[in-house]
Amino acid sequence: MTKKKTFIIADDHPLILAGNKAFLEDKGYLIKGTAKNGNEAFNIISKEQPDFAILDMDMPVLSGIEVAKACKAKKYKTKIIILSLYKSQEIKNVVGKTIEGYVLKEDALSELLLCIKTISSNKNYVSSTLRKTGLYDSKNKDIEKLTITEIKILKYLNKNLSSAQIANELFISKRTVEKHRSNIIKKLKLDSSNQNALILWLKNHPEIFND
Repeated sequence: MTKKKTFIIADDHPLILAGNKAFLEDKGYLIKGTAKNGNEAFNIISKEQPDFAILDMDMPVLSGIEVAKACKAKKYKTKIIILSLYKSQEIKNVVGKTIEGYVLKEDALSELLLCIKTISSNKNYVSSTLRKTGLYDSKNKDIEKLTITEIKILKYLNKNLSSAQIANELFISKRTVEKHRSNIIKKLKLDSSNQNALILWLKNHPEIFND
């Protein structure tokens, strides 16, 4: 009899957490635990040593990548799959290093099983939607320099939110948002004297920010 693959799942959105758990159980996998933040996820992984951990990128306490790094430092055998709303170069850059899989949440139900199968064959997996974006376009190397927080800020700017509104959404100060915005402009090599340069850039790169 084939041993069931074991999983832990972590996401701070209860509906997503419950949905992923039900989906995997329906496919015959064994869920050893669920977590609502990164610290809980790491503790469960440490205790249960599952075959796989499916981690939300943006969680309280520790992010998915931070959990993955902690697991690799402990030399745990658990294979890590990051689920994220964001098309992020920061996450892509650690595929094959601290994580084995990177799947957009929009693709989770259609690609998660293929991701698991691929990783079970000792290969890495990145969802197909991601491979069609600017993350895999050599013309957009400057995007690689953006952090997860900077991508979040760009997404809010793309929705026409002000710095004050973004600060409220991210629970940071308006000054911090403006500092991030300045760093984004520098990283993307935009004209800092043109107040509309960043907005124009966003309009020219819609594929990066669709979720």
